[in-house]
Order: sequence, then structure tokens, then C-alpha cells
Amino acid sequence: MPVPNFQSFLLPVLQFAADGGEKSLRDLYPYVASTLELDDDAQQELVPSRQQRTFHNRAGWAKTYLVKAGLLEQAGRAKFRITKRGQGVLAERPAHLTKNDLLRYPEFVEFAQASTPAESAAPVTTGASDGTPDESLEAITLSLRSSLAQEVLTLVRGCSAAFFEQVVVDVLVAMGYGGSVKDAGRAIGRSGDGGIDGIIKQDRLGLENVYLQAKRWSGNVGSPEVRNFAGSLQYHKANRGVLITTSDFSRDAIETAKHLGGIVLINGEELAQLMIDYNVGVTTAVVYEIKRIDKDYFDEE
Repeated sequence: MPVPNFQSFLLPVLQFAADGGEKSLRDLYPYVASTLELDDDAQQELVPSRQQRTFHNRAGWAKTYLVKAGLLEQAGRAKFRITKRGQGVLAERPAHLTKNDLLRYPEFVEFAQASTPAESAAPVTTGASDGTPDESLEAITLSLRSSLAQEVLTLVRGCSAAFFEQVVVDVLVAMGYGGSVKDAGRAIGRSGDGGIDGIIKQDRLGLENVYLQAKRWSGNVGSPEVRNFAGSLQYHKANRGVLITTSDFSRDAIETAKHLGGIVLINGEELAQLMIDYNVGVTTAVVYEIKRIDKDYFDEE
């Protein structure tokens, strides 16, 4: 089962503190996992950045929101406890708790307004987002990356065949192929090349080569092209090859590459993502540093 949205954590987190004792996030996690009946797969699910478990992130933000609403309070280093206000809420025996319920409290309204960009057209009172601030930030980042990838791919598809071949070589060199060997990657792209568009020296001494073929196509690359590339590799007595296209591969082409072995297929979307990852044709515009509490530092246990 998927991890429920973070608002589903609000009531269980408050209930966890119901006895009035000091609580810690370390003890909270197994409680909410049990209360929300999270299976092993759900408990192992990671946020998109893969830096934290999703249910840990959502439980932590639920605790933060409850503190901001005055239903919980900090109780020293990495500890929290329920307040009289929180006990009053539990006494009402609510079936669930949402962000909109927290808007009853001025402290939370002030927090929510401070967390909302001034230019945002959406009023705080109607915002019951299912995502935590971390998840919202990651969603924005993924959206920006997706838009950038589409722009990169559009430019690559519009470039000359020779430039595209150089892009392919540049990406693989940026990934570390060729080591410190001078001229590790070289574009060929000439007639009579035996179906090969580029060569990358795989090891630092240049003893083994990876052969490249780059297809700046609009339609899918089929299995005949994969078989032809395999023949070119055999002609050059090569064991490894990378076939890259600006479009995509047919299902038969993918199955043919798996059957033949030694051939890696990279489609246009994967190429654009690699260019972004290894800064080929893109540059960093802005860097935002996001920091969070070091829970180990504040844990006295």
C-alpha cells in the first residue's frame, strides 16, 4: 500500500502523545507505522531525493504542524509533549485531523501565512495540500528538471548530425569513460566508418574501447538497426557498444539488444537526463541550500 498523505499523520501523531509524557521521533515512527498499517514496502519508500523515508518525512512534518498549532510543544532536545489544547482536541474524539482544522488557531495561521509566498494567489484558508513542504519543493524541482530536459532534447534534435555525434561523445567522457587519457573520446562521423560514430576509451590506459552509434531520428529505432550495429561491433572486433537516439526504441529493438548482449540503448529522454546530470550543454543558474535539524545531535539518549 502507498504511504498516505501527510495529513493522515496528524491525528496519529497527536494520539501518540496523549498520555502527556515526553516523546521522541524515534519512538513515534513505529507507532504511526502500526497505526496507519504501513507494510514493509511503504515503510521503505523514499522521497524523490532518496534522502529520507517518506513516512518519516510526513510524520516529522505532522509533528511540526501540531507544534505550530499549539497542540504539541517542544520538551527539550528532540522531545515533544501534548499541550492542554491538544488534549482538548483529543477529547472531541475527532475521526481525522487536517491542516484546515489547525487554522482554528492564530499561531498556525501566522505560521502558514509566513510560509506562503506573498505573490501566491491561493489563500491560506483554502490550502489543504496533501504534500509536505519538502515534497512540494521536490515536486517543483522535478517539474523544472522535466521542462529543462524537454528543452535540451528539442535543441539536440535540431542540431546537425556532426554536432549530435559530438554531444554523445561529450556525455560519455563527462561520465568518466576514458579516464585521464588525452583525447579519450573522438567523434568519427565520416563515410566508411563501418557503422560507428564514435569511440570511447573505457579504461585509463586506453586498452579497451566502447563503440558508439548516434541516430538523430524522429521515429523509433527498430530491431534491424540494433542488429546492424551489432554487425558493426563484430566488424571492429568490439565487445561493447552504445546506441543512442534522439527518439526512442521499439519493443523489438529492446528485446534484440537484450538477446545479443553487450549493447546499451539510450533514448532521447535518457540522453537529456544524462546531459543535465553531467552538465553537458547546461549550466547551474541558482543553488538553494536547504537545511534540516540534525536529530542525532539533539538526541540525548
